[in-house]
Amino acid sequence: MIRLVSYVVFSLALTLALTWLISQPGTILIDLGAYRLQPGIGISVIILILVILLAVLLVLLVLRLLGAPRAIAQKAAARRRQKGVEALSDGFIALQAGDAGRARQLAIEARTKLAGNVAAQLLQARANLALNEWGAAREEYRALLENPKTAIAALSGLYEQARAQKRADAALTFAHKAHMLDPALDWAGKAIFSDVIRNADWQAALEILNATPTPSKEAKENKKHKSALLHTAIAADSETTDPLGALEHARTALKMEPDFVPAALVAARIYSSRGEVRKATSLLRRLWRSTKHPHIATLFANAQPGISPGERLKRLGELIPSPPPDIGSALVLANTAIDAQQWSAARNALAKYAASTPSQGVCVAMAKIEEGQNADYGRARQWLARALNAPRDPIWTADGITANEWAPISPVTGEFDAFEWKIPTNAITIMSEKQEDGAELAGQNPDIETPGETKRSEVDGAPNPMPIKPPLSTKPSLATGGPETSQDK
Repeated sequence: MIRLVSYVVFSLALTLALTWLISQPGTILIDLGAYRLQPGIGISVIILILVILLAVLLVLLVLRLLGAPRAIAQKAAARRRQKGVEALSDGFIALQAGDAGRARQLAIEARTKLAGNVAAQLLQARANLALNEWGAAREEYRALLENPKTAIAALSGLYEQARAQKRADAALTFAHKAHMLDPALDWAGKAIFSDVIRNADWQAALEILNATPTPSKEAKENKKHKSALLHTAIAADSETTDPLGALEHARTALKMEPDFVPAALVAARIYSSRGEVRKATSLLRRLWRSTKHPHIATLFANAQPGISPGERLKRLGELIPSPPPDIGSALVLANTAIDAQQWSAARNALAKYAASTPSQGVCVAMAKIEEGQNADYGRARQWLARALNAPRDPIWTADGITANEWAPISPVTGEFDAFEWKIPTNAITIMSEKQEDGAELAGQNPDIETPGETKRSEVDGAPNPMPIKPPLSTKPSLATGGPETSQDK
């Protein structure tokens, strides 16, 4: 609508201007040879304007004709460039789709149409890498290293190639070079971090982690969690050699992860060894309220050095009510009562959980009770046999391996932060020598006498031909967390 009104207004203005020019009085005399012209002023002005327009059009036509070859060449170059861009785009799509062969063909086509295009060269290098043509890929990447714009991309490709060829040292070298060019690179930082983690250099890993940028809230939380784990690892390693330093690291970890059980255990052990039992007790109480972790309760009972098993059981009563509200608490209370030879207290703690579907820890503890309280070796063997097929208890688990103590990395893959406190499924348990003997006793030969029976037979003059260490009580086990008893000693 606005355009139409503008057109009408312009037409009216032009008409009025021409009418005004034509209506002006006066003439112009033009002598041209034998001809004499005497047009009016308005007509003369109009003719002059038309002549100027014709001259301009003529000049433009001549320029267009003169520039035609150049325009044709530019159009052909633009068409060629467009085809090169399309080939480059299709090549990246093919590479992402997994068709590395077609991606390489398109990369070669793009390089012929886009001379000097580093993206096409990078595409060809990536395609060669995907096709496992190591030599060709290496040559392309080394050529890209000379260009500052593509140096990091080339190092990334060389890093991936070295990893694919199982050349760990070369891969780490490329990661270090890329990290020097850009410290914010995620893949380079992770590669260097993983290397120092595999070498158990927790301090170096912590320094690398502290230098890592955190652009998002999620990244900040992840960094905070990893820092807590590294501080705990440092504290665990230096607990005996540098207790004060270990305590500082453990406290730092607890500031970052207030409910992280391994850090709390290290700190509480150091407090206890330094005679600061009140601090250890306070810390363990807080962790118990939030986690209900059995290792916390076990350490709480043993926080006061030099006390008797009965006193440890009494201390534990301050933390765990009777009857215990969960199976983890019941196992800790029962094993502590077994240590103190308080058989009724131990049996009462497990009564609820032994009656339905007892776990392995409950079965082992009940076997200890039957042997210790009633010298009923037959029922003890029955409980041990049930333990073989009973549900597992929660334990530190990583990659199918279980362990009594938390560790920063998996013993199988070397992955950082792999251990979880959970009920394992089809896991391999890292057993002590006594536990292995006990498993063999319960699973392979049910007729073998229990330790009490072996001792009794020897007294009667009929020594057992196959004496075996007692399987019922070991050092803190994976499932029960119970301490070593005087009977084992």
